[in-house]
Amino acid sequence: MEEKIKVLLVDDQPLLRMGFRLILEGEEDIAIAGEAVDGLDALTQTAVLKPDVVLMDVRMPKMDGIEATERIAKEHPDTKIIILTTFDLDEYAFSGLQAGASAFLLKDVAPEELVQAVRLVASGDAVVAPRVTARLLETYVRNGGKAHAGQPAEAPRDPLLDDLTPREQEVLRALAEGLSNAEIAHRFFLSEATVKTHVRRILTKLHLRDRVQAVVYAYETGLVIPSQGLDY
Repeated sequence: MEEKIKVLLVDDQPLLRMGFRLILEGEEDIAIAGEAVDGLDALTQTAVLKPDVVLMDVRMPKMDGIEATERIAKEHPDTKIIILTTFDLDEYAFSGLQAGASAFLLKDVAPEELVQAVRLVASGDAVVAPRVTARLLETYVRNGGKAHAGQPAEAPRDPLLDDLTPREQEVLRALAEGLSNAEIAHRFFLSEATVKTHVRRILTKLHLRDRVQAVVYAYETGLVIPSQGLDY
């Protein structure tokens, strides 16, 4: 029998923690490892419980979810973090992705979407709402002045990009568009297994945690220019 996905719930509102607990505890492959009421508590609980996934609120006392996400991402790289936000173009969600979160969800997410998100992030093989993630990055990278629609990005080129093969660079750009493995395979006439291999090599070469961090990287290094070929 496979081990259950251990989830840590982090929110200063007891009713929200209870709601998430009730949804997730009903799944045979998911277990609630514990709860935390703020960012500092989350750091302590993560060190002790070693959860696979942390559901992280951002606006909390003592230490907010962004700082806690950054600390957990650095100190516990095997733990994946999902940021909880109130609306999809939230600047806190963008900050959370920059800090090392693997995805973000709206607090009013449908139960089945919450369950799927936890499974996907735990697997490390997919990204939650990839096109929404790309749209979020596009909005904040453009508004932050790093790149403007129709103009070249001014970010310095990362020498690590030179370690990628031309195909890997194509796959990285496709990831930044929010494409799934199946969609990337269809675009480049590859098998999904080959796409997974490319993604794994990209993450290794660029020293990135997961697919979402690859999307953030592509925008921040100017590999992808906002409004360049994204279809919403």
